[in-house]
Amino acid sequence: MRSRQQAAPVITGGTPGSFPWRVFHERHPLLLRQVADGLPYGPAQRRELERLLTESTSGVIEPLEEGARDATRWVAWGGGEQYGRRWTEAPFLWAESYFYRRLLSAVGWFGPGPWQGVDPFGPVKAAELAGPAVDAELAALDELATLPDERQDRALLLSSLWGNRADLGFRLTAGPAADAGADAGSPLLGDDSALLLAALEQRPPGRLALVADNAGRELLPDLVLIDRLLHTGRVTAADLHVKPCPYYVSDATTADAVAAVRRLRDAPGAAGRIGGRLWRALADGTLRIGTHPFFSAPLPFEAMPDDLRAALGSAALTVVKGDLNYRRLVGDRHWPVDTPFAALTGWFPGAVAALRTLKSEVAVGVDPAVAARLDAAEPGWRTSGAHAVIQLGGALG
Repeated sequence: MRSRQQAAPVITGGTPGSFPWRVFHERHPLLLRQVADGLPYGPAQRRELERLLTESTSGVIEPLEEGARDATRWVAWGGGEQYGRRWTEAPFLWAESYFYRRLLSAVGWFGPGPWQGVDPFGPVKAAELAGPAVDAELAALDELATLPDERQDRALLLSSLWGNRADLGFRLTAGPAADAGADAGSPLLGDDSALLLAALEQRPPGRLALVADNAGRELLPDLVLIDRLLHTGRVTAADLHVKPCPYYVSDATTADAVAAVRRLRDAPGAAGRIGGRLWRALADGTLRIGTHPFFSAPLPFEAMPDDLRAALGSAALTVVKGDLNYRRLVGDRHWPVDTPFAALTGWFPGAVAALRTLKSEVAVGVDPAVAARLDAAEPGWRTSGAHAVIQLGGALG
């Protein structure tokens, strides 16, 4: 795999108009304004946000502030090579991760001071979790419980895949579209769901590890899927791995996971029963929330430290959620689309499944003919969020 990595160029934002370039010059300025407007930050925080905006769009990458507790860690993660370069010249994965680390410094998240530990993305997360759309999605769980077991499995897998399009996941189970093949007209460009569910049925039950992506409406179906696997006895316990700090706007932290379980527990009907079981599972240790500094590192998962590798390797199955985690799993590179997912994840210490909605340029395990048709008919298919993959790999033996 390493020889293939050397042949695949690392994605950067150096080309004006490219997706990474637009992230820094279009998405991030909007994000920083949203952060500034979301909480009553004082002049000092607002000045630092403006400084980060100017630096990341027209300047060079500056080191962390003097005395930063993780300065040495970021140097080890490549800062020594990246400091002094233009942001768009650095690897996109590295630069984007560092941007969020710097954002936390700008708003005083690390402290000391009154803003220490205050999530800059908290208002957005809270509004989404409390919104009426969540009520409708949780109510759909009542109807879901009437489906045959196989259809329930498929529905919850698709709901976890699509995240805040969870209602679409439920509707897909109602007709033949649920079984559509991977072609240019299908939202699923790779679908190992049958293999994934079969592996859970055929292997002795063990611990599930789920590496979470976003909070709120995207974390709720992940939790429901965990409950389904626990409740049906296909896994004996589960670890929910979240970020150690606010990251990439809506990535889930421990506080977000607890809020999502409470939202389920306090809902009526099937959702409330699921939430109650999850709450009890947390209390007795059947479900554990875990994190690690490496989950907010700017590096591919192949570089994970030994303790995290051992933790994931001890799981019967690791489910990796979302686009960012996928980029870290296979490498944030310009891979040929037909590069097998299994070939890029053979190093993983156990069986691994990726549930990923495409929101960045990385695409592997896709039929080249399908990709060519999408390039012609839907040029933004890699980043639009309209297509997804369910892929299985790792050490499957």
